[in-house]
Amino acid sequence: MNAKQIIFNTIIFVKKELQYAEGGHDWFHIERVYKNALLILEVEKANSTVVKLAALLHDIADSKFYDGDESIGPKKAKMFLEKENVKPVTIKHVIQIIKNISYRKSLDNAPLFNSKEFQIVQDADRLDAIGAIGIARAFNYGGFKNRQLYNPKIKPQINQNKETYKKSKAPTINHFYEKLLLLKDKMNTETGKLIAKKRHQFMQDYLTQFYDEWNGKK
Repeated sequence: MNAKQIIFNTIIFVKKELQYAEGGHDWFHIERVYKNALLILEVEKANSTVVKLAALLHDIADSKFYDGDESIGPKKAKMFLEKENVKPVTIKHVIQIIKNISYRKSLDNAPLFNSKEFQIVQDADRLDAIGAIGIARAFNYGGFKNRQLYNPKIKPQINQNKETYKKSKAPTINHFYEKLLLLKDKMNTETGKLIAKKRHQFMQDYLTQFYDEWNGKK
């Protein structure tokens, strides 16, 4: 089976798996990350098949929706890729990307897996967490969890460890300071950094407007 057919089959598989997913982690999130990865690939040189498969499968079972179990996504992806007769070396690479891509994982003290393909997919995923889409996703998830929009009495917790981050129930605005505004400086590729810079500025402008409206200034 050629790479084009495998990518097509993967898209069908992911769409089916995520048909009932929360709005910020559904097929459209995957599609945007996939497009971001393709955009970065236009400049950054890497194994395009690995990048495409990892982008499509990176959120097949996000641990936040599975009681924190981080093993389900990689297992599902591995089973699917083996069924598609993907080369073992490619499967291993894709699974390593999926296991290490999340922001939560980056809070571990253990050294992370790294490769050019990983860097591209992680940048593509992080780009979807910032800018206009990132803002929409943050409030969508906050609503899904019934969290406050903002509470001036609850201050953001900077430099969280993995467990604190996972257990956080803070207002959505706090999430900007605890994660979203930090991503610009955590991008891997030069292409990702350029795109992130513009999206970061959009979030800063949004927060200025938000506080002005909150305080009745505009």
